[in-house]
Amino acid sequence: MIVAVHQPQYLPWLGYFDKIDRADLFVLLDTVQFKKNEWQNRNRIKTAGGPQWLTVPVTYKFPQRINEVGINNRERWQHQQRQAILSNYRKAPCWDYIAPLLEEIFTPAWEFLAPLNIFVVKRLAEILGIATPLYVASELPAFPENPDERLIAIAKHFGADTYLAGGGGRDYMDLDRYEKNGIKVLFQEYRHPEYEQKFGAFEPFMSVLDLLFNHGPESLTILRGKE
Repeated sequence: MIVAVHQPQYLPWLGYFDKIDRADLFVLLDTVQFKKNEWQNRNRIKTAGGPQWLTVPVTYKFPQRINEVGINNRERWQHQQRQAILSNYRKAPCWDYIAPLLEEIFTPAWEFLAPLNIFVVKRLAEILGIATPLYVASELPAFPENPDERLIAIAKHFGADTYLAGGGGRDYMDLDRYEKNGIKVLFQEYRHPEYEQKFGAFEPFMSVLDLLFNHGPESLTILRGKE
């Protein structure tokens, strides 16, 4: 059994869902420290003027964990993001396929970041057609603070014999520790596919929303690198 683990991100890119798709189960790690200026509260869409950030404003105080970070709803982030998506994707080929999700994201008054991100990841995986079971770390028993020991413990908790790591994991993972615990480590090597987009030349590494608005029910096939 292959287990993969990742922090819950906001409107993630294609590679995030490839990782979910390749695993037998996936854990949304909401119990580690929040990182500013990364992908936990923002992502990008493609516009006529180039990539545009969609950022959820947060009330973060170091060293809060992801599941402790609040959302600053004094800013009209939901209205602004809805309008940005509407302006840039309303004429996309598969607007109707994904548009209902916008109301699910931008109507509720989310108080904390983690429930928003977890909802977004689960719904996007469902819309893509990815059936991998998703678990939330804060709903599981406590795991060690050491990053490698934490991942080994998560794998053992589910009876998994293989851990799927991101490609960058080679730079910091203690692979001997996994081997001693009987856990095989695989590394994700995702090749970003090109697909038809609006607004000129192809721009990679956008939120998966971009793929869904442009290709709808064909998105998972494209994400997997298949014609």
